[in-house]
Amino acid sequence: MIDHARGFVAALAEVTGTIVDLGSGGGTPGLIIAAERPDLELILIDRRAGRVDVLDRMIARLGYVSRVRTLCVDASDLVSEPWAPVDAVVARRFGAAHKTLAIAQPLIGPKGIVIVSEPPAAERWNERTLAGLGLRRRPFDVPLGTGRVAVFERST
Repeated sequence: MIDHARGFVAALAEVTGTIVDLGSGGGTPGLIIAAERPDLELILIDRRAGRVDVLDRMIARLGYVSRVRTLCVDASDLVSEPWAPVDAVVARRFGAAHKTLAIAQPLIGPKGIVIVSEPPAAERWNERTLAGLGLRRRPFDVPLGTGRVAVFERST
């Protein structure tokens, strides 16, 4: 799981600023990103209050309170948030590809990226769907030993 999260960290190499982790669950990849990129601010989002409570305690215990925070909200309800746009959105096992990208796309700024777990089936990233969302896939070579991720950017 940590090796997979490092794929997200690698994809964020040129990103600065604020990152949103959709469906944070137990904190992967968000907390791994926080550990390996102390220069970034993170917002971990999950709709389950119990998970958010655990994340809050982990954030405090790890000493990340000044740069990592949580939101207990269903990600599909995110609309014109005061903290948006952000520099990147990450999602690991969040949901169907089109749903994940449709929720993430409005949250990123003009130069922002969306990074999601790469599925085993290539047909998941339908070019028509991407075009309809105003996104395109950005080439990214995942470092050996890390999890497979796909990176998307605005096409306009």
